[in-house]
Amino acid sequence: MKDPRAARRKLLKCALSLPQAYEDHPWEEDVAKVGKKIFVFLGVGENPATMAMTVKLTDSREQALMAPGAEPTGYGLGRAGWVTIPLRDTTPPVEVLTDWVEESYRTVAPKRLVAELDARTG
Repeated sequence: MKDPRAARRKLLKCALSLPQAYEDHPWEEDVAKVGKKIFVFLGVGENPATMAMTVKLTDSREQALMAPGAEPTGYGLGRAGWVTIPLRDTTPPVEVLTDWVEESYRTVAPKRLVAELDARTG
């Protein structure tokens, strides 16, 4: 990943393209939500040294944890399937990260919105 800032922008754009997703800023952090539930945390600001994304994964959790620097999310969230992946040169490609954003959305979104996404993607 040559430009973590550009990757972060792509991840946010992907997240916000999902049905009824919107951006919010609890704790001054950039997040994407569906309803009242967060499905991706994108951190505070665009400092490449600290940029990361946090997503809730069920199917891809073990794969995500194999990314260099990835770890179960703190504050007990890791036990619930949340994984924090740093955005660095060694991070998987943006296409993989956007797949994880969508998986996290599917994990927390209401079933009717997941069905809407399925209908959209054919």
